[in-house]
Amino acid sequence: MSLIKKDTMWKEWFAQHGPRLLLFARQQARNDYDAEDILQEAFVRIWRLYGHTGEIAPGLVFQAIRRLSIDYARRDIRRQHREKKADEADRIECGSVQWFESSLEKKECHIQLEEAIRQLSSKHQEVLMLKIWGELTFEEIGKTLEIPLHTAASRYRHALTYLKSILSRQPK
Repeated sequence: MSLIKKDTMWKEWFAQHGPRLLLFARQQARNDYDAEDILQEAFVRIWRLYGHTGEIAPGLVFQAIRRLSIDYARRDIRRQHREKKADEADRIECGSVQWFESSLEKKECHIQLEEAIRQLSSKHQEVLMLKIWGELTFEEIGKTLEIPLHTAASRYRHALTYLKSILSRQPK
């Protein structure tokens, strides 16, 4: 089957099933933006897995949407938890009483952290950024950087140790 014919077939398939899939994604997701992202990601995953074959059962995409919705919710909960911890850490590191804390003190803390991160090797910076800001698992980091899962985890641990060491040497 030619590439153009497959492309047309997938567009027709999505036009037929897309509205139902989006409705389901909206029911599963926390907001419409996430629902659209989840639907797109689910469709792309199924297309990559089964794109060479003919008709795809919509049940596979529904299943992918459901799983991705759970992943998105977990990611959101982890992000909220990290933000809460970071906010608490800011209160401790940058002054124990939040309402007396100036934005200048907070900015200084952020600058110190950025400078400390820049002192890490590029391989440690990559893993740190992907883990914390990218919210990837060590398995996902390993695939992204084409390194073993355990190497990704080890680099992350070392990056945190180095950061702690660097930050403890800086004047407060």
